[in-house]
Amino acid sequence: MVLPINVLEKSLNTQITLLLKDNRLLEGKLVGFDDYMNMVLEDVEENKDGALRRLGTVILRGNNVITISPK
Repeated sequence: MVLPINVLEKSLNTQITLLLKDNRLLEGKLVGFDDYMNMVLEDVEENKDGALRRLGTVILRGNNVITISPK
């Protein structure tokens, strides 16, 4: 079993994809996180129901994340 915090440590400064509780996909560069899995991502693109939107820099609360996928 891989712990999510270990995935974040290995994925720092790389592209990741996140699935959120509201079924949005966020893809961006992970630039920071804390022990609660709150994250800071840069160059974020949001995919919701097939609609792509550029968000730029995002601060994301960790309890909204379902899956973390490093690229």
